[in-house]
Amino acid sequence: PDPGTLASVLTEGVKNTIGDSRVKVTYEPEYVPAVPPAMPDIPPEQLAGMIKATVKVEVLDSNIAYLKIQHIIGEEMAQKVGPLLLEYIWDKVLPTSAMILDFRSAVSGELSGIPYIVSYYTDSEPLIHIDSVYDRPSDITTELWSMPTLLGKRYGTSKPLMILTSKNTLGVAEDVAYCLKNLKRATIVGENTAGGTVKIDKIKVGDTDFYVSVPVAKSINPITGKSWEIDGVAPHVEVPAED
Repeated sequence: PDPGTLASVLTEGVKNTIGDSRVKVTYEPEYVPAVPPAMPDIPPEQLAGMIKATVKVEVLDSNIAYLKIQHIIGEEMAQKVGPLLLEYIWDKVLPTSAMILDFRSAVSGELSGIPYIVSYYTDSEPLIHIDSVYDRPSDITTELWSMPTLLGKRYGTSKPLMILTSKNTLGVAEDVAYCLKNLKRATIVGENTAGGTVKIDKIKVGDTDFYVSVPVAKSINPITGKSWEIDGVAPHVEVPAED
């Protein structure tokens, strides 16, 4: 009689059967499939203002940059507001002697943003194969490579980089952390991340209001041959996120 209870019982059954915590059954009579928003026709200044609201930037004592990011923007957005982001954010942190990237509350992002971020902390040459993403519905594997040219200057490869993580760090931010960790470019500090996925689909069960959330893509790191999905990214230095 209670669809919500049935959904949670089914979810537990699925988790115990296949051991993948990302697969969930939900009961959502009001669910409307999300249509990916088209690039809003908003002036770049206004877009940059929206992005600034999800990014916190400051220079701490000892000339250490602190950058808190909640959403990793994609290539299209970066192209549109890049010059303003350089002025507002990047130019402030570029002269620092070390950087902290705070991903503790980073729960969303665009796949195309991964090479962007990673490339700022690597050299322009040689190009590095960062990640491969297999998309099951299309049966296509996309290779992500570092970028030879970027807006603004690179932070480089010699200055220390720390990434803060929590058990809530999810998806694209986990991918960035895993890439930089295995390139031996960053020290990960905090908690083991959520172990999400780069892409999830919600599939309607027959003619009902039940839905199954299923990962439909897989990230495979070329260095480890493995994925950060399900198990998450383990920190080098384990410490409670709030500390």
